Amino acid sequence: MKLYFAPLEGITGYIYRNAYRDVIEEGSHLIDKYFSPFISPGVNQPLSRKEIRDILPENNKNICLIPQLLGCRAEDILLGIKAIKELGYNEVNINLGCPSGTVVAKKKGSGLLAYTEDLDEFLYKIYEKADIKISVKTRIGKNSPDEFYEIMDIYNKYPMEELIIHPRIQTDFYKNTPNMEMFNYAKANSKNRLCYNGDIICAENYKNIVEKYTGKAKPASLVESIMIGRGFIRNPMLIYEIKSGETKDVELSEHKKKLKRFHDRLLADYTEEMSGERPVLFKMKELWSYMGDMFPDSEKLLKKLRKTESLEKYKAIVGEIL
Repeated sequence: MKLYFAPLEGITGYIYRNAYRDVIEEGSHLIDKYFSPFISPGVNQPLSRKEIRDILPENNKNICLIPQLLGCRAEDILLGIKAIKELGYNEVNINLGCPSGTVVAKKKGSGLLAYTEDLDEFLYKIYEKADIKISVKTRIGKNSPDEFYEIMDIYNKYPMEELIIHPRIQTDFYKNTPNMEMFNYAKANSKNRLCYNGDIICAENYKNIVEKYTGKAKPASLVESIMIGRGFIRNPMLIYEIKSGETKDVELSEHKKKLKRFHDRLLADYTEEMSGERPVLFKMKELWSYMGDMFPDSEKLLKKLRKTESLEKYKAIVGEIL
């Protein structure tokens, strides 16, 4: 089973990816593919300077990176693909899963799923003209899981590199439980290879998916990969729990030294990249809004961390936590 690292806007940029590869993976390629935070190309500017910097090959050495594109106009996506190809990439991912209200209001991300005729035309134009491998990341609908039957019929028209399914509707955001009935429908009916995404935050979650969709007792499955985002961000060491076959959280004491090195690498790189303490503190606090879940006994320290405006005090608090 291949493992993919899902993108999270504002966190999993090239600085984070490089630190994860060097410190957590130790260069051993435990992650098969990383996906970039979405790029939203416009008519006059296919990629912004920031977006180009994030996906520049020299900023992603020894990383299998798949740039992700977000949009509702095929013409814009094709311009983005052209710019990405010029950087040397041979695969892109189209985001039809983002549930953000501001994205959906522009008919992008999972917002496009409500307009199936437009969705079909959008994909037709892209697959007709783009000379590159294209995967799609999707939800199962906008307002109702029943929308997925028609959406799947549309997806089956196109030769996708992979179909990555987060089995929730847009209005679920990240609440409720993934709709495995609809994922099973995709498994039984998809003409494209499938990747599962959603709610894998521990090794047991991963093991349950693998056992359900693979194994000697079952015929060859179209489910060949699993994408994890928040699970890896919440617990960067989850990759080791998965690879070792553990079905419960490994003792934090075994991982704290590596977590400390990972944290310190991120802090150093963000400090070098950004101007001033405030943006660095904001970036690190955003990371701790996820990683804090690993330390339920450190709530007082985490509260102090959230309130501090001093980088030196921040470092002292992290030293206590880790």
